[in-house]
Amino acid sequence: MAQPSARDRILDTAARLFYQDGFRATGIDKIIAESDVAKMSLYRHFASKNELISAFLDWRHDFWMHWFTEEVEARFAVSPGLGVIAEALGAWFAQDTFRGCAFINVVAEAGSTGVPEHLQQAVAHKASLSAYLADIAGRLGLAEPGEVAEEAMLCLEGMIVRYQMTADPAVVEHGKRLLARLEQSAGVRAASAAAA
Repeated sequence: MAQPSARDRILDTAARLFYQDGFRATGIDKIIAESDVAKMSLYRHFASKNELISAFLDWRHDFWMHWFTEEVEARFAVSPGLGVIAEALGAWFAQDTFRGCAFINVVAEAGSTGVPEHLQQAVAHKASLSAYLADIAGRLGLAEPGEVAEEAMLCLEGMIVRYQMTADPAVVEHGKRLLARLEQSAGVRAASAAAA
């Protein structure tokens, strides 16, 4: 079996450390030591720490969206409804490695002095997630799927941050109830529009 390339080792190590310990707290020297590469090798692949963070955010988006959509779709096939979104998040929260949303974290750590590219990546990730939720709302026949998605996003983001702060499993049930009310309201609006 082929050994991972130096670039892959660097990115794998950075991904683990950035997510586990934070972006500011993770220094280049620690990434170099734990990925077992020379400093010149790291800078040959990534010109700066910010470029490495950008590469991690690209990877994280692809990895997480693939995982999340698979989790949601498996549940949706059995029990269609917005509540499956909260259930999928619950599966994520139960992982030992859960440290919140990497995109919320990068924006929270950077504040107003953050790297514009990282903010753009975070915004793009959330837009992709919202588009997926709009697709689900559309498949459920809900009125104004885009609006439903934006409201559901508030619930999802709140659940993520709330669980990160409290580690309380009840967050999932609270989220499911809130999403069920959102679905019911949008379903009533759709039925009223159809009857008019």
